[in-house]
Amino acid sequence: MANIHTPIPNLKLNDSNSIPMLGYGLGTAWNKTGDKSQLDQTCVDTCKLALGMHYTHIDGAEMYNTETEQGKAIKESGVPREKLFVTTKVDHNVGDIPGAIKASLSKLGLDYVDLYLIHQPWFGKGQGGDPAELQAAWRQMEAVKEQGLVKSIGVSNFLIEHLSAILETAKIPPAVNQIEFHAYLQRPELLAFHKKNGIATEAFGPLTPITRAAPGPIDEYVAALCKKYAVNPSEILLRWCVDQDVVAITTSSKEQRLSDYLRAMTFKLTPKEIEEINELGKKKNYRGFWAKKFADNDFR
Repeated sequence: MANIHTPIPNLKLNDSNSIPMLGYGLGTAWNKTGDKSQLDQTCVDTCKLALGMHYTHIDGAEMYNTETEQGKAIKESGVPREKLFVTTKVDHNVGDIPGAIKASLSKLGLDYVDLYLIHQPWFGKGQGGDPAELQAAWRQMEAVKEQGLVKSIGVSNFLIEHLSAILETAKIPPAVNQIEFHAYLQRPELLAFHKKNGIATEAFGPLTPITRAAPGPIDEYVAALCKKYAVNPSEILLRWCVDQDVVAITTSSKEQRLSDYLRAMTFKLTPKEIEEINELGKKKNYRGFWAKKFADNDFR
């Protein structure tokens, strides 16, 4: 397979740092559920493959238990550190964020990460996202940024009420909120709040309409767009994110799919095509992740 370098565009964050708009994720399929101390060499090799194909944005997390694999792949890839955008997230150890980031950096073999996220807001008293506890956690996030251990700080899976609580006392606003976002979970109110407050949107699960929620109302139209642009449905869905200024995080263990995903950077959807996907997508609601935290009819 020819190794063709397809440049991935960057999005400017509210702290003046920039984030590549397509990232390779080490969650979902790679998430360890068995012996967490056992090195997953396949994960290492596939991450190295992605790095070799010029995926520079590598998205990991404490929760995935793959930070060691992430770090090993980065080290063995030979890609200069300054050319990479490395993300990790805190979850289990959110009560001690300075300790958590130091543990993550040790596993990653790095001096800093480019983006550090609070993985989810449902921690502390009653698992309800207590505002005071969110604010306390955010103060710790600001501290590790000020110490130079992370370049940008943000959150993941936060709703408007969680973001509002943080913004009440924040000295440094969140740069990013990484959320489940796709044609069947468009979350317009949350995205509008992000835009109003200068918070970038990152999408995990952007391919959900074809990987988890098929068949659905966008299928026929996406198929027509595939013919027009000579790409696969996954590239249409990734491009749909990028053309709305949403950073897309996806993954695969297959070289061909990783190569195909890069084709999403070679064309643009028209505003009319984006709107048509939006309108068709509104005919179906589907949440593939964190569903237990929401009522069945809650698609915020």
